[in-house]
Amino acid sequence: MIHVLLCDDHLIVREGLKQVLAEDANVRVVAEASSAEELLAQVLPLRERGQLDVVLLDIALPGQDGLGALQALRASWPDLPVLILSTYPERQYAVRCIQLGAAGYLHKSTDPDTMLAAVRKVATGERHLSDATAQALAEAFERTKSGRGARPSGAAGVDQLSHREHQVYRLLIQGHSVSEIGAELGLASNTVSTYRARILEKTGARNDVELALLSRRDVPAA
Repeated sequence: MIHVLLCDDHLIVREGLKQVLAEDANVRVVAEASSAEELLAQVLPLRERGQLDVVLLDIALPGQDGLGALQALRASWPDLPVLILSTYPERQYAVRCIQLGAAGYLHKSTDPDTMLAAVRKVATGERHLSDATAQALAEAFERTKSGRGARPSGAAGVDQLSHREHQVYRLLIQGHSVSEIGAELGLASNTVSTYRARILEKTGARNDVELALLSRRDVPAA
């Protein structure tokens, strides 16, 4: 039996995921969480009872986001497989998630059979890499290789952002203001402005509009 903990802030998404996972009699959802805080509070007692094998974790959570939760999970339970769920294209976030220790990255449009196969695979200790994720990893490697000795910019600059810078970057390209980002992340506005300046410097973008255009160029055409 594979015991799964679901973490997504939308109830309707969790209900849909439970229906998908219920198609395999050997997969059981043992707990749910709607935030990183709820997730982290449930992991230890489940692990102590031997009732947790895989975490399905949404990347976009209120408060501490999925990337922060992933780092916390990896720090305390490095052998616990975490599958990241996201509506963001693989080219935007899969590489960072894998670098932070995720066992795989699943787009929420993934078909049920693929999702179940991914859960079964990571439960054995292996990684699940979709074709899109593998391609994103290869492209990131090529950018790193070609950028040696030169200052990273553009997509390569995004790859070089710290975790906090990436949090701010994600909110900036969604159109949030500095004050809104500060409220979301619990940071002072001048601190957010400092992160924004670092992001612009690393990516070579001159303003938030160019940051948004950069993120769109990193998405493959449909």
